[in-house]
Amino acid sequence: MVELFKIGFISFTLLDLIDVLLMAYAIFLIYKFVKGTIAAQILAGLIFVLFLSFLAQAANMKALGWALKLISDFWVITFIVLFQPELRKALLMLGQNPFIRFFVEKSKSESNIEIIIDAAFEMSQLQHGALIVITRNTELRMIAETGIQLNARLSKELIKSIFYPRSSLHDGAVVVTNDVILAAKVALPLSQNSSYAGIPLGMRHRAGLGISEISDALCIIVSEETGSVSLTENGKLYRGLSKSLLKEQLNALILSDKEKKNWKNIFSFYLI
Repeated sequence: MVELFKIGFISFTLLDLIDVLLMAYAIFLIYKFVKGTIAAQILAGLIFVLFLSFLAQAANMKALGWALKLISDFWVITFIVLFQPELRKALLMLGQNPFIRFFVEKSKSESNIEIIIDAAFEMSQLQHGALIVITRNTELRMIAETGIQLNARLSKELIKSIFYPRSSLHDGAVVVTNDVILAAKVALPLSQNSSYAGIPLGMRHRAGLGISEISDALCIIVSEETGSVSLTENGKLYRGLSKSLLKEQLNALILSDKEKKNWKNIFSFYLI
């Protein structure tokens, strides 16, 4: 490690400088957080007790040192008890930090993708037709309002029950945003193209292609006739996808959107 300077036999390296700066920044954040509150006065008292304990031990004052050390040994528990509201608030703020949310939301997105893919291929095996619209940046509230509003937690079982042939909701599409199914039995705009790459399109495929032509949404289509799984994106239709290929494409499209958005939020947060 690069040595910056030396005092006697003690050397001060670049790592020591970084350590001091990080500690100073942490102390500044704590001071800023508790400044002007009762917590600041209690914290000052705890620091004073620790300082007295250090002096008593240095002066070899055994009785006073023992008493103060007894207090300082329990300072962590005391700190948690006295600062419970402040600690709860600090942890809440930490959880809302864009840098932390970056990893949490990425994990949630991967889980949501798995749920949708599993549902699609289980319906494919049963040849239950389905249309699953996944929103990205374009708002699809007006499209979702053409169907039955659900605002339900995303799950494989719910998707499969919606598209069960005897279900009253199986006609139309479901619209999914993050981990929420906004609506079912949604009417999608049909594409003007009745065929794609020379292959005739049914109503379900025209609807999936249509929503991708007017928005950046993705649409997974399960064919009722053949059980094949297709994906539409930006006016393009990808037919006969395997489970691994669909997962690869969804990860590439959805997770890249999340990463761009989250990195933008992180930079904005720290610039402010």
